[in-house]
Amino acid sequence: MINTVQLMNINNMNDETTYKLFKAIEDQPATNQRRLASELEISLGKLNYCLKGLLDKGLVKVENFIESENKRGYLYRLTPAGLSAKATVTLRFLKHKMGEYEKLKHEIQALKKEIEK
Repeated sequence: MINTVQLMNINNMNDETTYKLFKAIEDQPATNQRRLASELEISLGKLNYCLKGLLDKGLVKVENFIESENKRGYLYRLTPAGLSAKATVTLRFLKHKMGEYEKLKHEIQALKKEIEK
C-alpha cells in the first residue's frame, strides 16, 4: 500500500495535476497520451513522466487495445491503490482550493471596502 509521503511526491507531481490525471483516466480509460496531455493542458513529455510515476507506484495499469486499429490507443485503469490514492489526493486538493477560495474572498472584500472609501 502506498503511504502518504509517497503519494505527496509522485514524481514531484502537484495535487492538481495528480487529481486531474486520476479523474481523466477514470472518466475515459480508453485514450492515448496525446489526448490526455491536451485535456490536462500539459506537455506530452510531462504527461509521460507523470504516468510513469503512477505506473511505477502501482496506482495505474495500462493495456494495449488488442483489437484496436489505433495501436497508440491504450486502456488506462486505476488500481485499487490508485482509487485510494485518488480519494486522498481529491480531499487534499479540495482543502487547498477551499483555502484559495477563502483567501480570494477576503481579498475581494478588502478591495470592495477600499473602493467604497
